[in-house]
Amino acid sequence: MPVLPGAEPYRHEGGEVGVLLCHGFTGSPQSLRPWAEYLAARGLTVSLPLLPGHGTRWEDMRLTGWQDWYAEVDRALRELLERCERVFVLGLSMGGALALRLAAKHGRAVSGVVVVNPGIKVHGAAAYALPAVRHLVATTKGVASDIAKEGSAEIGYDRVPLHCAHSLRNFFRLVDGELPRVNQPLLLLHSAVDHVVPPADSARILGRVSSADVREVLLEQSYHVATLDYDAERIFEESHAFIGRLAPTVGKKGSTTGG
Repeated sequence: MPVLPGAEPYRHEGGEVGVLLCHGFTGSPQSLRPWAEYLAARGLTVSLPLLPGHGTRWEDMRLTGWQDWYAEVDRALRELLERCERVFVLGLSMGGALALRLAAKHGRAVSGVVVVNPGIKVHGAAAYALPAVRHLVATTKGVASDIAKEGSAEIGYDRVPLHCAHSLRNFFRLVDGELPRVNQPLLLLHSAVDHVVPPADSARILGRVSSADVREVLLEQSYHVATLDYDAERIFEESHAFIGRLAPTVGKKGSTTGG
């Protein structure tokens, strides 16, 4: 199936500092494209992959699971590590969980983590019913475009395959167990009002990681897809400042490894 217009992956060759951006469940790179372009314009090498089963139609997603989604960001991270001196992982929603697992698995190879409204648990009674219900019901209502800003929309599926929701639940449980292994500097930004991921998820992440360098930012004007909402510019600026503090060479051309 062809990729939906606007949902294509994005790549920019910049300097020796690289960033990997991970989009959310049923979403696409479109939700992070302005963020990626902001960082690219400031000299960073940027990779924003399209997760398998995403960006086309929900029927395609049914054939994938968390192992496929994680494998794609892991592949993209390894490419950046060959190209760049320092690499940071960034993510929105489920993309935040993907970024946290990359940090847990790759250790010092990841210089820092930035997550926006990260998810770490499938909530409610439905979560416990998923193992059985997914065999009886194919899909449920989608969660895309939770945005306060009028005229701003997210490219995402209007249906969620329950097989994938079950896989997401298993992935969240896996990442939750790995959070103590995350010890890199962490910038966590979360919305005051989020109709998709409750604030408890951010609180749990902050309470379980081993990072000593942690900054928490409350986004007061945005809903879940804050990267396309009123606080987008603040997210972009905060993340760039965070990366610049940890990698003073950010935005500068220089020698690179593996290239």
